[in-house]
Amino acid sequence: MTEKKTIAIIGAGIVGVSTAIWAQRDGHNVILIEREAQAGEGTSFGNGGVLASCSVVPVTVPGLMKKAPKMLFSRNEPLFLKWGYLPRLAPWLAKYLSHANAADVRRIAQAVHGVVGDSLNEHLALAQGTGAEKWIEPSDYLFLYRDRAHYEGDAFGWGIRRDLGFHWDEMERDALQAYDPCFSDEAGFAARLGDHGRISDPGQYVKDLAAHVVANGGRMIRATVTDFVRDNGQITGVRAETSSGAETIACDAAVLATGAWSKQLGAKLGLSIPLETERGYHLELWEPPVMPKSPVMVAAGKFVMTPMQGRLRLAGIVEFGGLDAPASSAPIALLKRQLAGILPQLTWSHETEWMGHRPAPADSIPAIGAVPGLKGAYLGFGHHHIGLTGGPKTGQILARLLSDRTPNVDLEAYSPSRFIQ
Repeated sequence: MTEKKTIAIIGAGIVGVSTAIWAQRDGHNVILIEREAQAGEGTSFGNGGVLASCSVVPVTVPGLMKKAPKMLFSRNEPLFLKWGYLPRLAPWLAKYLSHANAADVRRIAQAVHGVVGDSLNEHLALAQGTGAEKWIEPSDYLFLYRDRAHYEGDAFGWGIRRDLGFHWDEMERDALQAYDPCFSDEAGFAARLGDHGRISDPGQYVKDLAAHVVANGGRMIRATVTDFVRDNGQITGVRAETSSGAETIACDAAVLATGAWSKQLGAKLGLSIPLETERGYHLELWEPPVMPKSPVMVAAGKFVMTPMQGRLRLAGIVEFGGLDAPASSAPIALLKRQLAGILPQLTWSHETEWMGHRPAPADSIPAIGAVPGLKGAYLGFGHHHIGLTGGPKTGQILARLLSDRTPNVDLEAYSPSRFIQ
């Protein structure tokens, strides 16, 4: 490290908190600025809880453009749209769908792999000595299919995973039952990947990480950042609205890590970011008598079932409808119908529902790195549905940049320069 800096990190989700911890370990002063009452209240709370290193294949696979219209009109498909939002969505959607080809998917997968490919070890390194280690559980990750033919229909995605070095076991019905007997006959085949993990309480995990930042001298401020202060091409502070009114928070560098809310602040940095919210849902079933032994991706419904502390969380669904519309009832209803087919005998004491906002750049690649032409400005957002998985590595990359050290990954694919027009 060349100098000790004061770093304002805007957003206290997993990316922001990871950046803060790694920056503190480099000797910097950090200020976490969060608009919610506590850290980890947004998508970092409501995600599927899987450290899904193999989730490198974007939604925009070949054939999506042909399938999407039919999916939107089916009550049993995990894709929803608030139709009144379509005119605002259309420019982003056109860019998004333009990547639904084999060459782009391989390029995107390679880039995503750079920040999620070793997620379990990245989380263990991040959480070491913080008190949050107790929430990390090494585990398998199971992809559940109706039968082998259903699995082979995903051959393109599995081929990409193989090319990136992933290995898995293929389990027919009898082997699957021997591994985990809780599933119904609807599950006739599974692919099991080792060396993955889960977080047994994602929200509390991020809160504990943030508490460690504060215990080690970091500041946590509840505020909404509205702009950046510059002097001769250098960030010198951020402007924020606090409970006491407008305030300027002095800093030597600022990291924008506000997930799906990053587009507006990015514009203040001179960037035109094609960013949308991929609205996701979860349903938690409390005190079930049995849970799957590992996190499960139910391939037919594109949702995960993750055993957590005291409950089973079902999370997934893609809905486009912007940041302001209320939650819809249909996605939760779909999760319940699909659960009934996989675990028909499951009971629970009570249930809770959640809807949140995943940050979805049109090219499906996170924005990580320094903003060109403005010293001290950095971006860290855009991980779609795998922000928890990629958060620690993203934070480590940003901390290295903040300390004027070279990251151990090629950053070209993630560069904010792609948002300059």
